Amino acid sequence: MVQQADRSAATTKAILDAARALFARHGYAEVSIDQIAQRAGYAKGAFYHHFNSKQEVFEQVLDGIQAQLAVLVAKRAQSAPAAPLPLALARNIFDYLEGATHKSVRQILLIDGPMVLGWKRWREIDDKHFADVVRAGVISLMPDDAGAAQVASATRLMLGAITEAALSSGMSEDPATLIREHCASFELLLTGLQGAGASSPRRPRALDAASKGKGSRAS
Repeated sequence: MVQQADRSAATTKAILDAARALFARHGYAEVSIDQIAQRAGYAKGAFYHHFNSKQEVFEQVLDGIQAQLAVLVAKRAQSAPAAPLPLALARNIFDYLEGATHKSVRQILLIDGPMVLGWKRWREIDDKHFADVVRAGVISLMPDDAGAAQVASATRLMLGAITEAALSSGMSEDPATLIREHCASFELLLTGLQGAGASSPRRPRALDAASKGKGSRAS
């Protein structure tokens, strides 16, 4: 039984490794199940014994990439020199963006991922690996009296901003330069977030002005 489980695990890994290499090089649409099985060194039947579809393989490949990126960011954060918290968190985002736009994963994660899996599922996988980390960073920045609603809102906005930075960098002809620009902006945003927070959310002055304008037009 142990040997059978080991063989099954080895077959699964070989198929996932083969699929990842092919998806990264050719893109999801250009890769067939026959090609994946052939590269893995198995018959097509072995593929269907372990997976139901090419999309299922793709999802597992993408999930594995996100898991590896999460480990990479955590390891670099542990070994990084001490820095003010906004800078340290911006550096973590830099490490993620750099990894996400690497040529070995960019096609899978940032180009094919949202289209193949759909935006909702793609976001769910991202949240699975990074939502708690981003939330912890937000909590560490905001004052102790920041309410749960403020923390939740700030976390979701940060996740959205990081997602947009990853997608735009992944589509760029010069991702390295764009990543540096994004992370400089993230440092400013995080510095501002560090000074925010109160027992109840403060109403932005722009909203106050808009409300007053509506009142004056209605009168």
